[in-house]
Amino acid sequence: MNKQPAPQAVFVREHFHPLEIFPYFRRFRPSLARDLLYTFIWSCSFGLFFYAMGAFTEGRMPSLEAFGIYMTIANIIGYTIHFLFDLGNKAKLDCAARTAGIATKLVYYAGVPLLGVVLGMWIASRILVGVSFGGVFSDLHALLSLASVSIAVSIALSVVFFWRERGAVADAALARERERSERIERESVTANLRALQAQVEPHFLFNTLANVTSLIDADPAKARHMLESFIRFLRASLAATRMESTTIAAEADLIAAYLEVLQVRMGARLRGRIEVDPALGPFTMPPMLLQPIVENAIRHGLEPKLEGGEIRVVARGDGGHVAIDVIDTGVGFGSATAGGLGLTNIRERLKLLYGDGAALDIRDHAPTGTIVTLRLPAQGAASR
Repeated sequence: MNKQPAPQAVFVREHFHPLEIFPYFRRFRPSLARDLLYTFIWSCSFGLFFYAMGAFTEGRMPSLEAFGIYMTIANIIGYTIHFLFDLGNKAKLDCAARTAGIATKLVYYAGVPLLGVVLGMWIASRILVGVSFGGVFSDLHALLSLASVSIAVSIALSVVFFWRERGAVADAALARERERSERIERESVTANLRALQAQVEPHFLFNTLANVTSLIDADPAKARHMLESFIRFLRASLAATRMESTTIAAEADLIAAYLEVLQVRMGARLRGRIEVDPALGPFTMPPMLLQPIVENAIRHGLEPKLEGGEIRVVARGDGGHVAIDVIDTGVGFGSATAGGLGLTNIRERLKLLYGDGAALDIRDHAPTGTIVTLRLPAQGAASR
């Protein structure tokens, strides 16, 4: 089911700080302490800007007392704006503004900083009562300059938040498109897999039915056994096409039924063993991964060999992985074994489901034959 993310999931503003427009400040994990420190850095930067503007307008370097006043005012304004945005976030006002039209966004993102400047100036005037301002508040020209720069701060913050908003929208759209592409790819691979699974290999189907027909008169018990094994295999394989995941135990049963059918047909030329650690039986894995490997080993390894041979399926723990070995004593490694359609399909499925966390390895088996190892991560088994 294709569910569209809610607006709250699309826009990430909760832990955003204006300093994060600079890549360096995105390196640190969001927290209250981090945001308060960022606000201090941000405010001090504007305080230095105020101080430089005062020096420029007065034609001389203001006193250290004036420097302290500039920095105090800048931080009071900065933390007031910080508090107002935090309050708006807790009251869900920012979420309402983001989901509203452009006019509401403009009012919110421009109005909150401007209100913060006004409140911050008022708080500063209360705190700094009785302090010698050195011309900062007592001089009308200096006061107007400070107010103008404060308004510029609110405009700068508005631009920052609008930039962040546009970036968040673009990132969310990109993420949705990436998810959509991955889902389409995943569904395509799954659909192809299920189509292949639903079409039982023609030569296997026809050969099995032909063998059953030939055995009905000559050896009815053997024909019955072969037919029962074939039905068991069909039931298990068709059930697998309808499941998103299975277990090693279920896959082992499927392979056992498949080998029983082939053993009736190939006789003593085929010997099979399945060795699964009972502790690994419940391990979850994608369905129908083993059957193509076993089929490939018999068709390209054992059937071409006059005397046939043995095939073993061994499931074992391997560190942080579960490894399943398909070992045959056939004619050995060949181009068909390395690049057959079935194994290529398995590699694509593993890449799609696990990324680099799973692998399919092929190597020679001494003295003859091939070992194909399916390696799956022990944690986070795929359910797709």
